[in-house]
Amino acid sequence: MLQNPAFRTPMAIALGAILGALSRHFLSSWISHWVGSDLPIGTLLINLTGCFGMGLLATLFGQRVLGHAPELQLMLTTGFLGSYTTFSSYELDLARLAYQRELAADGLYWGASTLLGFGSLLLGVWVARAIAPPVTLD
Repeated sequence: MLQNPAFRTPMAIALGAILGALSRHFLSSWISHWVGSDLPIGTLLINLTGCFGMGLLATLFGQRVLGHAPELQLMLTTGFLGSYTTFSSYELDLARLAYQRELAADGLYWGASTLLGFGSLLLGVWVARAIAPPVTLD
């Protein structure tokens, strides 16, 4: 069973995702506790460290410095960093388009992700409030 890629691949991603989500939660909570700011410093630091990690690992795996272990790459990038912060995957996609000199596509992806992502968030808030209006405690 462990020799079957159909089993190993999803298990590697799932293991990485569990560790990434737990790391994000506890690290963000710890940073917020110690910094005590109204700004989401924990989220910012997680996004920045996730982007650094994605750049580092994608390059090292791409150059085969870390060998060619597809399950390890998927566990660390798609699983761990994808769960730790999807922002790192987004930034990697932007970098790939830029490196391929697909500047129009890069700009479109950046703009659409930013504007449509924010619009989607606001739409989700609107739908949630329509389904379950905020409770006021008078």
